[in-house]
Amino acid sequence: MNKLKEYLTSHDLSEMHPSDIAKILKKLSDAEFVDALKLVPKNLLGDVALALPDRYFDDVVENLSVDELSYAVTELESDDQTDFMQELEELDKSKASEVFETLDEDDKQEIIKLKTYSEDEAGSYMQLELFTALGSEIVQDVIKRFALLRKANNIQNIQNLFITSEDKRLKYSIGLDELLIFDFSKTVNENISLSEESFEPKRAVDRDDIKEIVEHFEEYDLSVLPIVNTYGVLLGRITSDDIYDIIQDGATEQMYNLAGVDDDAEEEDDTFKAGRKRATWLSLNLLTAITTSLVIAIFADTLESMVALAVLMPIVSSMGGNVGTQSLTVVVRQLALREISQGDAKRIIKKEVSISLINGAIFAIIMAIISGLWFKQPLLGLVMAVSMVINIFVAGFFGATIPLLFKKMDIDPAIGSTVVLTAITDIVGFFSFLGLATYILL
Repeated sequence: MNKLKEYLTSHDLSEMHPSDIAKILKKLSDAEFVDALKLVPKNLLGDVALALPDRYFDDVVENLSVDELSYAVTELESDDQTDFMQELEELDKSKASEVFETLDEDDKQEIIKLKTYSEDEAGSYMQLELFTALGSEIVQDVIKRFALLRKANNIQNIQNLFITSEDKRLKYSIGLDELLIFDFSKTVNENISLSEESFEPKRAVDRDDIKEIVEHFEEYDLSVLPIVNTYGVLLGRITSDDIYDIIQDGATEQMYNLAGVDDDAEEEDDTFKAGRKRATWLSLNLLTAITTSLVIAIFADTLESMVALAVLMPIVSSMGGNVGTQSLTVVVRQLALREISQGDAKRIIKKEVSISLINGAIFAIIMAIISGLWFKQPLLGLVMAVSMVINIFVAGFFGATIPLLFKKMDIDPAIGSTVVLTAITDIVGFFSFLGLATYILL
């Protein structure tokens, strides 16, 4: 802690990015965290709290007074203010209410407005801080006004000037770099009419699905996107940093879902809650494992008569499971990246099955030779080869089909796909291998 204090006191934390401060705080013990939190500049506390993993948020709240929390919220941009207050409400409704009451009326109205949107709507992610001008304004006056607002810290992270009509309908979007090469003595409209460039902006409606907004940013390489209502009135903007967070959250959720883990539960310190969520999928996995065991039990006499089958049996199911997981992962990821269109299902399935059959044939020949020489039974090699081809074919087919089917049913393709696929490849693998062995060898 001494070294940390020395570092923190020797550096101007007000010049540090909140994420850098958060990195330092995450390395500390609980006691050190509380002491270090007191050294963080008050105007950065809100940003630092949001940059920390969720499990640290309650520590921040517990060690700050209502006035300190209120000041932290005031220093945030509107979308971050709403996020902070929502997290605070989930943790301590009473304290959240006290903090909310201390905010000025403008901040209150902005938070209330943003909270009216659901989590999947574009409006819930927009910032209400905007730099706007009328087309009839002189460019020089616009730039002076921008400079005054920026010096007063009333606007931050502004990349675009939005031109609106008298009734606040969005007309144009002009990058600040483009604004600087305008004729300062002319109006904005005059400059636009003389320019060969188009200033017609990409825009989105506040009730649009946030997934569509992410697509806009990725497709057109945007840094900012204006948000309007159904009448075209400018309401706010979504910036690329918010989109990065959404993409990262989506990737994390998808990865957790593939493993049968709940991302929200894993972010918390509640061991019981996280364990309960995991147990749900483990229970389903247990049922599929029991089903697989029942299939093996059908061929108990076959296994007793040939020990070699017990030795080779796991190879069949393992290869099928791995091939299926490869297909499943590729298709789920392509669905997440929207690289698969509605008419692509047949192409994707055909591709994955073809790859599976090619690999299946190669490894089937290898295992046929190995098992035939190992146990000195050529027919055993034949059984091994045929069962591997069957299981790997099934694995490739269902690895591609399951996520596509889930997507069509409006179910997240990542949820439960692995459990279902594992059950299919295990059952088919064991049944084909032991069934062929019973028919051919005995």
